[in-house]
Amino acid sequence: MQKSTDTETGELGLVDGVVRFINHEATAGFVLAVAAIAAVIADNIGALAPLYDSLLTTPITVQIGTIGLSKPLILWVNDGLMAVFFFLVGLEIKREVMEGHLSSADQLVLPGFAAVGGMVVPAAIYLYIVSHSSDTELVRGWAIPAATDIAFALGALALLGTRAPLTLKIFLLTLATLDDLGAIVIIALFYTENVSLMSLILALGAVLMLALLNLSGVRRVAPYLFVGVCMWVFVLKSGVHATLAGVILAFAVPLKEPSGTPIVEKLEHGLHPYVVWAILPLFAFANAGVSFAGLSMTAMLEALPLAIAAGLTVGKPVGIVAMAMIAVGLGLAKLPAGTRWAHIVGVAFLAGIGFTMSLFIGMLAFEADEHSKAVRLGVIAGSLISAVIGFLILRLTRPVTEEASPNLK
Repeated sequence: MQKSTDTETGELGLVDGVVRFINHEATAGFVLAVAAIAAVIADNIGALAPLYDSLLTTPITVQIGTIGLSKPLILWVNDGLMAVFFFLVGLEIKREVMEGHLSSADQLVLPGFAAVGGMVVPAAIYLYIVSHSSDTELVRGWAIPAATDIAFALGALALLGTRAPLTLKIFLLTLATLDDLGAIVIIALFYTENVSLMSLILALGAVLMLALLNLSGVRRVAPYLFVGVCMWVFVLKSGVHATLAGVILAFAVPLKEPSGTPIVEKLEHGLHPYVVWAILPLFAFANAGVSFAGLSMTAMLEALPLAIAAGLTVGKPVGIVAMAMIAVGLGLAKLPAGTRWAHIVGVAFLAGIGFTMSLFIGMLAFEADEHSKAVRLGVIAGSLISAVIGFLILRLTRPVTEEASPNLK
């Protein structure tokens, strides 16, 4: 009888362990890493490489009557599934602005300054390096190192446990959220194709319909989703990147029911596991494949991968720390409670984990295959170096004691 009880206890312990792993903040980054490694392996094994390439280029058609869309699988992932990811990002931004860490001006000053530096300086370093290249087309990639992968960055921070103060997590989350907001604006303004006026008018009509639903007090999610899907098709056809439809739809969804029951938060919780366990890993698998065939050590010294990696590993931490110092020095902000400057430096390196967002912008900037390998090489190398340095700095940083002043140490 005792043996049976011990077995049941062991099984419950295993289940609890699996649940804790699934819910752990580091899990998202772990799953992304596995998907990226699988893509690299698939693209470098002779028998698998042709299958990997043919899988990504497999045409998929969705058609209703005479109206239809036909795209290769990789574009369904990048234009379709990533629209769902941006929908989730938009929901998170809306909730943070309405009642979270972005709702107070005091909470925004330090991460706001840091986010600006974390976007401008990497872009400047990138442009400086590619300006010495004869390939003028490389300028289009200036925004690649300006992005931060929230899942990876927060996952790396979560691995530190109690050595990372809660206030530091809030700082990184706010910084990365503002960074994502900046990336959304950049995509909208700088990475669009030839615009179809008629499709754009139809898309704007859908936006007005969403606004009308919101102002009319409609609280059911289904009408918003129906109009949102139509808007996605119109935006896709217009030449503006289709993932922006996800953000617009998120901003239109009401925050709460009249009774106070959350709508946005419920949608977030519902979408989160699908995004973490399916959409982002699929994106990573589809876009992280780098063939090392014929690749020498000097490949990293070529303009494009070097500019991306330098922007992530040097530009991000320099820009974030410099602007944070300016904000604190001018008396506009204080360091988060329980942190010292070494914590900010460590987080600044973690913000250099561009991975998903950097790859996404890189695919928008350089659609030609001739640059895709260099983009992936630069993003993966820069993100990996940033993650290791940031983790080590935070791991070696002593916790702040009650007597210590976080603004002096």
